[in-house]
Amino acid sequence: MNKCIPLLVAAIWAGILLCIGVQSYAASSISVAIDEPPHTMDPHGSRATSNLSIMANLFDGLMQRKGPAGILNPALAVKQQHPDPLTWVFYLRKGVKFHNGSPFDAEDVKFSLERLSDPRFSDFTTLVKDIDSSEIIDNYTIVIKTKQPVPWFIHDCHQLFIMDKESTEARKPGDVTVKPIGTGAYKLDEWVKGSHVKMVANEDYWEGAPQIKNVGIRPIGGSSIRFDALLSGQVDMITGVPVELFDNVVQNPKLDVISRPARRSIFLALGNKQGTPWADIRVRKAIYMAINEDEIIEKIMGGHASPAAQVPDPPTIGYNPDLRRLPYNPEMAKQLLKEAGYDKGFEITLSGPKDLYYHDEKIIEAIARYLNKVGIRAKTEVKSMSVLLPKIFQGQLEFYLIGWFDRAFDLGRTYRKLIHTRDREKSLGSLNGTNFSALAIDAFIEYTLSVVDQDYREKLLQDLNKMAMIDKIALIPLHYQHDLYAIQKGRAMSFQPRPDGWIVCKEIFKR
Repeated sequence: MNKCIPLLVAAIWAGILLCIGVQSYAASSISVAIDEPPHTMDPHGSRATSNLSIMANLFDGLMQRKGPAGILNPALAVKQQHPDPLTWVFYLRKGVKFHNGSPFDAEDVKFSLERLSDPRFSDFTTLVKDIDSSEIIDNYTIVIKTKQPVPWFIHDCHQLFIMDKESTEARKPGDVTVKPIGTGAYKLDEWVKGSHVKMVANEDYWEGAPQIKNVGIRPIGGSSIRFDALLSGQVDMITGVPVELFDNVVQNPKLDVISRPARRSIFLALGNKQGTPWADIRVRKAIYMAINEDEIIEKIMGGHASPAAQVPDPPTIGYNPDLRRLPYNPEMAKQLLKEAGYDKGFEITLSGPKDLYYHDEKIIEAIARYLNKVGIRAKTEVKSMSVLLPKIFQGQLEFYLIGWFDRAFDLGRTYRKLIHTRDREKSLGSLNGTNFSALAIDAFIEYTLSVVDQDYREKLLQDLNKMAMIDKIALIPLHYQHDLYAIQKGRAMSFQPRPDGWIVCKEIFKR
C-alpha cells in the first residue's frame, strides 16, 4: 500500500473539518458597520444612541423593548405594580447571574439607581432625578418612590441598565468604563475605542443563549466608506444608508435594503405670543397649509420619509391614529391670511440646524419658499446645533425646525417638554424654544400625570394630542425620517429594525 495514501486521506479530512469549522463559525457570526462609535463601556456614561445600542447587548434593564414594534416586556423584573402615583413595586427575576458569576438581586438594582443619579458617573441624571427613594423589601422585591408623579417611569426602565454592585464598587472607575460586567446576552471580548467592538454570546443568558455567537461592530463614519466595506464583504450589514446611496444599494443584486419609518419626527415649533400674527389660529393653519410636504418627501428626501400628522410615532403612548395632516392648499392659506387681516403678509424668521437631520437645510429653504408664495416673508437662519440649542433652552426663537423622538415612548413626557408653558422651577417646557403657551394644554398635561390607570391615561393622551395638533396647532408636523439598512444577501440574515435604532443582536438570526 502506498504510504502517501493515508497522509492524503488525513489531509483531505483535515480540510473538510476545517471547512466545516469555518462555515460553522461564519454561520454563527456577524459583522456590522455603524455610523457612530460608542463613547464608553460604562452603561451609565452616555445616552447617545450609539452607546445605548451596544449596552443593550451587554446589560439588561428591569424592562426591555422587543422587536419592530418596541413592545415593553419584562427583563430583570418579572412583574411590576403601580399602586399609587408615587409608588412602583418591582418583583425581580431569580437565578440571573452577571458575566462574572455574581448573582443578581435587589441590592444591584438599588445600587444602580443611586449610581444613575450621580453626575460623576451618569449621563442619565435627568431621567432619575424624580426618584425619592428605593427600599429593598427582600432579595427579589424593591419599592421605588418618586417625588412627583412620573407615569412614564416604567417606560424608561429599558434603558436604565443594572450593574453588579460588588464588582463595580471594588474596581477603579477607569476600569468600569472599559470592562463592562452585565447580565446581557453578550459579553465583551474586545473594545478598541474608535475601531471596533467584539462580543461573544453569554451561554448562560437567562432568556436562553443567542443564536449568533460572535459579533463584530465597526464604527465607520463616512457613508461611502461604510458602503464600500459592505460591497467588499468586510461587513455583513451597515446602518445609516444615506438617501443618496439608496439607488446604488437597491440596484446591486448582492445586497438587500431594509427601510422603516424612524421614531424621529421632523416638525416646526411656532410661538404664539400675543400681538404676533402667528398667535391667530388662522395664521397657524395658513402656515401649515402652505407647506407642500409631499413635494419635500419626493424631491428632497428622495421618497425616504413618511408624512406626519403628529409629533409622536405609532409606538408612543398617546399616538392618535385618527389624526390627519391638514391638506396642502396655498389658495386656502392666502384666504386664511386675508381673514386674519394679513393679506399683505408679514415677516418671520425660520431657524433650524445644519447637518443634523437628513437634508435639514434644504427643507428649511423649501419651507421659506412655500411661505413666500402665500405672502409670508420668511427669512432663514441656519446654525449648528451647538448654537441653536442654547436658544431653545432659553426660549429665544419664534419659529424653528427640529426633530424629536421620546425614548420613554410617552406623549405626556414629550409635551411636558415641548409645549407646556415654560417653568424652570418645575422643569416644565424645558425644550419649548418659542415660549408657546396654552393654559388648556398645560392643565391637560398636568392632569395626566396623576392618572395611574395606563389604558385610561393613553386615551387621555390621545385626546391631548388632538387638542395640540388640530385645535391649537401647537406644533406643525412634517415627516418621519426613514432608517435605512443594507445587508449582504449571501449572509441569509433575518433582521428586523427596531424603532429605537438599536442593534440588539439576540434579535438577529441566521436562516
